[in-house]
Amino acid sequence: MEKIALWEILVPKIFSDGSKIEISYHNKWDEMVRGISSGLTIFRTAKGQWVSPDNKLFTEEMIPVRIMCTCSQIEMIADITAQHYKQEAIMYYLISEDVFIQHYDKNGTRIEQK
Repeated sequence: MEKIALWEILVPKIFSDGSKIEISYHNKWDEMVRGISSGLTIFRTAKGQWVSPDNKLFTEEMIPVRIMCTCSQIEMIADITAQHYKQEAIMYYLISEDVFIQHYDKNGTRIEQK
């Protein structure tokens, strides 16, 4: 069984042609990712720059998204992201190999995991 880790992936805020990506379009991506990983945490926009293999500079706003999943799952999410947003490259990276979720009842009492 593959180990679950915490990953971050950068999602574009605008398409390569400069047109804005609507929230409803992002929501479709969110739904696809939830179907693979069960959840995601979306952060505020960050500004990024990268140089393509043909030495062209790209400056764009990106949305950092953290996802708890396996390595195979983040690779699948990267593929979906590239296809959904029509991107030439997708950056994702490992945040932590130690990820824990503790569940509690309505009174704040820890629910023991099985």
